[in-house]
Amino acid sequence: QLQLVESGGGLVQPGGSLRLSCAGSGFSLAYYTIGWFRRAPGKGREGVSSISRSGDMTNYADSVKGRFTISRDIAKNTVYLQMNSLEPEDAGIYYCAVSAVTIPTIDLTDFGSWGQGTQVTVSS
Repeated sequence: QLQLVESGGGLVQPGGSLRLSCAGSGFSLAYYTIGWFRRAPGKGREGVSSISRSGDMTNYADSVKGRFTISRDIAKNTVYLQMNSLEPEDAGIYYCAVSAVTIPTIDLTDFGSWGQGTQVTVSS
């Protein structure tokens, strides 16, 4: 059974940074495109970023381009989301998920096996 575990969330001031981790349990992430998504309070889930199986292709939502960086460590079976220059609008629950697509997208319908999420709060 595919299981994803997110971690790294927390409380940070505007302009601060966090690094989220998405670890695979019981299976290898190397066979999948991995995506990060978030759900802000009172809003639906939206795509943030994704990375291809080999890590050579990435995709970002316009709202996070230049501030967030997605990467993967095959040996650690983990995908990371480095978030810099955080804004209050970045707050929410962040989820990772897997996809069989070759070219990474941030379309929720391409992804499944969602993790439980990790909370990110951006506030002074």
